Amino acid sequence: MTIGPAGLRIETARLAVRLAEADDVDELIDYDRRNAEHLAPWEPRRRADRLDRDVRRERLLRARAEADADTGYHFVALAHGDRRVVASISLNHVLRFALQACQLGYSVDREHEGVGIAFEAVSAVVGFAFGTLRLHRVMASYQPANERSGRLLRRLGFVPEGYARDYLFIDGAWRDHIMTARINPDAVEP
Repeated sequence: MTIGPAGLRIETARLAVRLAEADDVDELIDYDRRNAEHLAPWEPRRRADRLDRDVRRERLLRARAEADADTGYHFVALAHGDRRVVASISLNHVLRFALQACQLGYSVDREHEGVGIAFEAVSAVVGFAFGTLRLHRVMASYQPANERSGRLLRRLGFVPEGYARDYLFIDGAWRDHIMTARINPDAVEP
């Protein structure tokens, strides 16, 4: 799949959800700075160079290459009329053939929690995964202590499928995760 120069954009009631581009480097660094403490309990330890503009720009170029290769999609969500990133959503490890699945990741700006931004943004990206990408399964995991994330996934139709002990190294320790998935009811033979 090749995405045109204008990229990919999904409009929702309050958001423009689009592929992250190299030009978003400053906004994403700002997002990371604003949310470092807020996201620390739920994300892998941040690399020291995450806030380096050149390094981050290179990562964004690689993310775009992944989208062009149909192996991963990194989206940013912006409030209409604003360049400030309010959420980050990704479809990682897109696998084709008999599986037709990916792993979902997301975060929301601490100032926008509890107002439905995560639901709106993640719902749009899952719709893209099922509609445009025609995936059969979107998988997501969350730490049991992250009740907010668990509620969001249940509201989006994700169903628990298992419990993974010491699944990811997060915030200085191996953390258990609840494994969930949502199946595309309209999936067709690959």
